[in-house]
Amino acid sequence: MRTTLKKGIGRRADLNGNGHAVLPPAVITEMTRYRQPKRSTLRFVGKIVFSLFAVALMVALGLAGGYYLYLDTKVENLNTSSPEVKVAQKQLDKVPPPDQPSTALVIGYDRRLEDIKNGNESRSDTLMLVRADPTTDTISMLSFPRDLHVEIHCPGRSTFGDRINQAYATCGPKGSLETVKHLTGLDVNYLIMVNFRGFKQLVANVGGVWMDVDRRYFNDNSDGGERYAAINLQPGYQKLNGQKTLDFARYRHLDNDLFRNARQQMFVRAFKQQITHSFLPTSVPKIIDAITDNVDIAAGGGSRIDLDTILRYAVFGYQLPPGHFFQSRIDQVSDYQGYAGAQELTAPQSDIDEAVQEFLAPDVDAADKATAVALGRKLKRKKAAGPPPSRVTLVVLNGNGVNGSAANAGFLLSQRGYQWLVPAGNARADAPSYKYFRSRIYYRAKRPGAREAAQKLASVVGSADVQKMPAGKISRLTGEAMVAVVVGQTFHGGLAPTPVDRTPKKREAPVVVKDPATSLPLVRSVRRKVNFPLMLPTILERSSSPDPAMPVRAYETNGHKTVRLTYRFFTDGVYQYWGIQQTDWEDAPVLAEANETTTIGGRKFELHYSGSKLHMVVLRDKGATYWVVNTLLDKLSNETMIAIAKGLRPQASK
Repeated sequence: MRTTLKKGIGRRADLNGNGHAVLPPAVITEMTRYRQPKRSTLRFVGKIVFSLFAVALMVALGLAGGYYLYLDTKVENLNTSSPEVKVAQKQLDKVPPPDQPSTALVIGYDRRLEDIKNGNESRSDTLMLVRADPTTDTISMLSFPRDLHVEIHCPGRSTFGDRINQAYATCGPKGSLETVKHLTGLDVNYLIMVNFRGFKQLVANVGGVWMDVDRRYFNDNSDGGERYAAINLQPGYQKLNGQKTLDFARYRHLDNDLFRNARQQMFVRAFKQQITHSFLPTSVPKIIDAITDNVDIAAGGGSRIDLDTILRYAVFGYQLPPGHFFQSRIDQVSDYQGYAGAQELTAPQSDIDEAVQEFLAPDVDAADKATAVALGRKLKRKKAAGPPPSRVTLVVLNGNGVNGSAANAGFLLSQRGYQWLVPAGNARADAPSYKYFRSRIYYRAKRPGAREAAQKLASVVGSADVQKMPAGKISRLTGEAMVAVVVGQTFHGGLAPTPVDRTPKKREAPVVVKDPATSLPLVRSVRRKVNFPLMLPTILERSSSPDPAMPVRAYETNGHKTVRLTYRFFTDGVYQYWGIQQTDWEDAPVLAEANETTTIGGRKFELHYSGSKLHMVVLRDKGATYWVVNTLLDKLSNETMIAIAKGLRPQASK
């Protein structure tokens, strides 16, 4: 089934695209409402961190004094001057308040000199949504394969079916923007245009980026054969310069755009790690110059990018908790089901909707739940979780003067399981005034669990303050309810999306085989090249074998001895590659953001997740680190990853 949008995820009342609910017309008269007992009885950017804009956000952290004036001038230059981007800017949605989620569409394009001379179309090789959500302290990404067949929307002409990157080729950024908005049903607040020349400059100006290259990549066009990009990369964790990073991110010679999307998202994550852990403030001038020369940014609603905005979101991105950076990919949702062909991909709209919902509401507890399932442990409940919605009674009051706001919010909360009560005495659901800017959640201090319930409600309602119930009108209208919700101007007709739970419901048997003999010759061939004990993989994924192109590599990175073992298996029509990294480098940037550390079989392992998928398992032993790294698409199950890590056994270095 080809993707032809008829109605997106943002068209529903109970599941909106960006916080804008559409209440069914008949709901006010048909809904069931709980009534109050009588008094005598009882009582939830970058703004955006994306592959390049991340730099503009992060670098400001180390700046002070004279840098401020310098940056203030340079940031002004980020506001678009491109005529085609100015046209697309009119299609952007209004920028929300600073404490609310915002979404950017990032378009990475390649305008080569020969294309300009010949009048050829530019190509959009990267199309990615990035969402910064201060209410949940999360950043999420959603990539679109450039060969995904969709309905193309170009303002001023009829829609037509084609690959999604044709939207840019046909009518520029406005075409990409409108196509993505119709495909997803989402509001888009920012448009960010990135020239790949600037991509290389930025990587160079931060000193390169540490990337985990999953396998041997080699393609040479000198013989005049197939016109795929030339590439020559060795497997393993290493620092890549601008050109090599671009080669890696854009490669698709022996796979397809699903893998390209995964490599691009891996770059975004690695770039953030580079800025957070290895950035030198002295690089700021070069980075800012590279950004202003190669990046166009447009904001919706007539807003402009200023230094205060950059600084605020720089702090947000820098202080992002481990495990709060999420990658949503359409292939992960559907697991290739419904897709066809390597050069043109198709997907049911239901798969697009599920990917969008996961993008909107990443599950911050996914790693904890996935670990508990994989290890067969009981999930540790967080303290002060508060009562479930079914035990929370609330009254909703109108504090913004918008007709129907209280009824809309009450209905949506009841759909989430809360007990929505009418005001005491059947009074009008009006707050003492219509001048509430932020929504407010009042709780009865003497009711057990009321404060925790109010705090949870604040994240559901979004942009809401939590306070004790005051005496007076609000208390009287609340009656015997536990909580009063006063909707302010920050309430835009919808609730924060419900997190999508992708965690496996039960533990599965690892797909492995005990096979130390396969890896023993590889380990022995390099053990004299390092000065620390190597680990022998005694457990392998059942259908895996060493990669014939480069099964083992001994090299030095950042002054540290390193060995990489690479394995592959065939599935879904392509080879997938996973590996084991062994090094005496104990503080590599990629190791700094483990979701958790747990003891398995008497040894401590650090678990690194991508959502609910275990992407890396790290073992530390006697000054060395040993990493089991999943495939680009995280095809090894969590249980398989853990079994392989448990099967690592020490071997003498000489």
